[in-house]
Amino acid sequence: MQENKTLSRAEWLDKIFGTPVFAVLLAIFCNVLWGSAFPFIKLGYRLFSIETGNTASIFCFAGVRFMLGSFLVLLGSVLLQSRLPKFPRGKVAAECCALGLWQTTTQYAFYYIAVAMLTGAFGGILNSTQSFLGVIFAHFIYGNADRMTPAKTLGCVIGFAGVLIGTLGNHGSGSGWGVFCMMAATIIFTLSGPWNKSVTKKADSFAVCFINLFVGGLALFVLGTVLGGSLHVQSALAMVVMLYLAFICGAGYVLWALLMKNNPVSRIAIFGFVNPVVNVLLSAVLNGEPLFRWQYLAALVFVCVGIWLVNKAPAKKEGGK
Repeated sequence: MQENKTLSRAEWLDKIFGTPVFAVLLAIFCNVLWGSAFPFIKLGYRLFSIETGNTASIFCFAGVRFMLGSFLVLLGSVLLQSRLPKFPRGKVAAECCALGLWQTTTQYAFYYIAVAMLTGAFGGILNSTQSFLGVIFAHFIYGNADRMTPAKTLGCVIGFAGVLIGTLGNHGSGSGWGVFCMMAATIIFTLSGPWNKSVTKKADSFAVCFINLFVGGLALFVLGTVLGGSLHVQSALAMVVMLYLAFICGAGYVLWALLMKNNPVSRIAIFGFVNPVVNVLLSAVLNGEPLFRWQYLAALVFVCVGIWLVNKAPAKKEGGK
């Protein structure tokens, strides 16, 4: 006898986001959004007349973006759950705030400095290391649930080789400090994944995303203001770009949090290869950066092959589930 059970909206979302095919498509979509962020941020700097060395105003720019994105998360909750999220209290609320200061404030302080100092293509290739770091860290954090395999190991080696190729001949593409900031942001992003996954099991995913973005963005804006930064809207296009960037972080964080909650990290983290591809293409279109450089093309090929190997499912053992 089949039991007729009606799923709640939250259970229905978890079921959908836990479906492998749907999860893969959404992971790709998230990385398309994030891949467009780097060139649009550089475009935003120009439209808001922010000099690359004006770190204080860069933090204000980032802070406004994330605070706007946090309200889009609330809108997403209303559209998908037909209600505002239920906000956590006590220790869970404090943990959500701490996650925001780590994943949004700290990560993007480094990231936005790197954007100002690196070309979009070079920065995107460096940032692609998160795809492989996520798989490596997942092996040590989750053990048998996300274990390393020979194919994953080879994929990571080839992927990192692609990143190294991308750096050849790019000594003029950015400072050593810019490279350090991008790698720091990438490592923080990777380490944030398991923490985000843990927190979303204790509280409403939309509430976690809102607190993450709002608290992290507010901290960036306050820090930038204290350091003497400010924002000046130069045109309507500047506001359009800011709203698009807010949409990227709002939609991306909601979707990614739900994906992290309902899937093994390695299933979705490896699709970060889409990020540098979109980054390179849009950097050429929006910011006039060179597209057909052999280093970039070779790096993208290596990274994509590495991603395929990392994502290659191992053969099931006899009698295994």
